[in-house]
Amino acid sequence: MNYYFLGIGGIGMSALARYFKQCGHIVSGYDRTESPLTKQLESEGMAIHYTDDPSLIPDDIDLVIYTPAVPQDTKEFIFLQNKNIPFKKRSQVLGELTKGKKCIAVAGSHGKTTTTAMIAHILDKSGVGCSAFLGGISKNLDSNLLVNDKSEYIVVEADEYDRSFLQLHPLYSVITATDPDHLDIYGTHENLLQAFEQFANQTMPEGAIIVKEGVVGHHHEHEHEHYSHHSHEIDNHTSTSEYSPRELHISEEHNVLTYSARSIEPDYYAINVRNYNGNIYFDLRTPQKVLFDMELQSSCLYNVENAVAASAISLLCGVDEYQLRNGLRTFAGIRRRFDFRVKQKDIVYIDDYAHHPREISATIESVKYLYPGKRIVGIFQPHLYSRTRDLADQFAEALAPLDEIILIPLYPAREKPIPGVSSGMILRKIDTMNKYLCSPEEVGDLVEALYPDVVLTMGAGDIDRLVPVLENRLKQ
Repeated sequence: MNYYFLGIGGIGMSALARYFKQCGHIVSGYDRTESPLTKQLESEGMAIHYTDDPSLIPDDIDLVIYTPAVPQDTKEFIFLQNKNIPFKKRSQVLGELTKGKKCIAVAGSHGKTTTTAMIAHILDKSGVGCSAFLGGISKNLDSNLLVNDKSEYIVVEADEYDRSFLQLHPLYSVITATDPDHLDIYGTHENLLQAFEQFANQTMPEGAIIVKEGVVGHHHEHEHEHYSHHSHEIDNHTSTSEYSPRELHISEEHNVLTYSARSIEPDYYAINVRNYNGNIYFDLRTPQKVLFDMELQSSCLYNVENAVAASAISLLCGVDEYQLRNGLRTFAGIRRRFDFRVKQKDIVYIDDYAHHPREISATIESVKYLYPGKRIVGIFQPHLYSRTRDLADQFAEALAPLDEIILIPLYPAREKPIPGVSSGMILRKIDTMNKYLCSPEEVGDLVEALYPDVVLTMGAGDIDRLVPVLENRLKQ
């Protein structure tokens, strides 16, 4: 078969492209921008071009796979549709690949990439085994794809964007969070919650749904206080009345299990969380027993919660205690997710994908937890004009705990500029003198002049191009 990918550089798309290539098919594609990932795909034998030009499309294509992120007025999109070649969305193809397999699907507005990769790593290192389609590059695999023909388990990241995850009918599903996101697609938070409910109810009744405590209806007296401090983070164009902090309704026939790292009510939870030498230890309480001294190396505080969810799924799949310990301890993380780039006695450099105020707060909280009293210099690149406009106050508040704050120019992604919206908009709102706005080229000199103990880069744009440059400088 000859597959053509529109938007081949996307993290989910590239995993599918790699899968078909590994199965011996011909794979080629278009993407708007070249990236380290597309270069990697080219080195794996895929022909990729970066200009929207139908004449560059190979002949005799059997199937076009596309992502909703590619605009439908793209010349290649229109050209291919007129040729009557079969078209499938990425999510449809993923849905088809998981049919007849024991699918483990991880959904949620935060934490799904790490949780998916943790489950895949634990199963891979145990006798159970699995195939996996990840939403990030696993540092253990150096890839976002794992293929194991001998195992019937397939682990996938279930993306709520564009309702993609409704193509899946998992044996086991995980829901990590249902915070408002992608309101450009859903309109209201209520619509998003209904999509999560539909996803959960598509889980096979003989399987189980693992849900973060508070996301699904049980008996929580403190429920309202739990949500009140989130409600100010909603995009301005959604009135708070449309933000419905209700729990998901899941049909009675499903086996629902809860997890948490902050409470002792759920079925699976972490207690006695402690930090020693930059590694995190915790005791895992399951419905059967307590597993003491589980270890996460070079990790962050919020990964404890992801580890509890991953452990619950792994145990349900038949992984034993020894394999689970080994899997968690050897999990190296995901590129750009609390990613340790330099870990020396006098300097630590961590890179993270955080691009929403809540994620930034969680990342900074984790750094302060691991390195109390250290001088932290943070570099942030805002992502999207609309998000910057809607959440400028919250970004300023989230960045404030840093000792020194450096902003670089905003990354527009697919958006047209909005007058008056820029990184400076956030900078002006930060209530400290220790703040700077500079070009990416100037960052290295500025960071050195600030004498940091810990350097942190955050953002979802092209700040990743700065990472290797900064890493080399700090190592010296």
